[in-house]
Amino acid sequence: MNRKYKKLTLLMVIVLMMGVLSYNFINGRKAKSHSEKTTKQQVSNTKESSTVKNKNETAENNEKDREFKDGILKYNDKSVPVIMYHSIDYEAGNELRVPKEKFREQMKYLKDNGYTTLTLGELYNFMFNNKPVPEKSVVLTFDDGYKDNYENAYPVLKEFGFKATVFIITNCIDKDKGFLTSAQLKEMQHNGIDIESHTLNHDKLNELPYDKQLETLKGSKEFLEKLLNKKVKYIGYPYGKCNNDTVKAAKDAGYVMAFTTESGWSNKNQGIYTLNRVYVSANHDMKEFERRISNLNYNVSTTTSSKKKVKGQ
Repeated sequence: MNRKYKKLTLLMVIVLMMGVLSYNFINGRKAKSHSEKTTKQQVSNTKESSTVKNKNETAENNEKDREFKDGILKYNDKSVPVIMYHSIDYEAGNELRVPKEKFREQMKYLKDNGYTTLTLGELYNFMFNNKPVPEKSVVLTFDDGYKDNYENAYPVLKEFGFKATVFIITNCIDKDKGFLTSAQLKEMQHNGIDIESHTLNHDKLNELPYDKQLETLKGSKEFLEKLLNKKVKYIGYPYGKCNNDTVKAAKDAGYVMAFTTESGWSNKNQGIYTLNRVYVSANHDMKEFERRISNLNYNVSTTTSSKKKVKGQ
């Protein structure tokens, strides 16, 4: 009986030991698997964080202002032509739509003749801080945010290495097939095309009370800042319309510079919140384009009255 008892006890010990070994083996595998998953997740998070950081750094680098020291320079006692485009496409009878072939010809002229395209940050520093810019400087702006800005203008701008700004109607993003999408805006912003505000709904600001003006100015600014992860500092007034409340609302919303559609080169004497622009239409041939960007007084003969100043500039 003793011998049977001893054998049974030994067998039970062996089974118990095998169970313990099996338990440790299984849990060891689970721990290893969990450790591997944790390590992979940490690596993934690090890569993702690094990618976001790199994108942010690239966006910041794209927004850094250049310092111009060589060649003939000018200071803010002079003016700069800020060219105003809308759509870059063809439509019979619509002068706002400049055909892409004509647009490319105009950009090639700028490149061949040594023009520098400024960012709005560089223009602001020129106007407000008297930072010099090349004598032959221009600013390229596009109003509204049509999809052809991406399809037709953007490739040409990349081809010539030009800076430009699109003033976008934010409530059209991803909603109206004729306008730019979020993905297109992010790509353009990442590649040197600045995206700034044109209000929420292309509002006629001068017809709105102050609180409604502030609402549309702040709303479009905040939307773009969240979408593009950057500060939005500039606005193009829809239809070029503004009044004293508009200037106050623009300041209160956090903008530092704004543009009308008043014809002429931009100059600090106009007021940093009511700057002129040079309109380019489908009706203008190359000779007229050249005249508008080379002759400060191109519009004197066609302007019958001077611009009415807005108080509080």
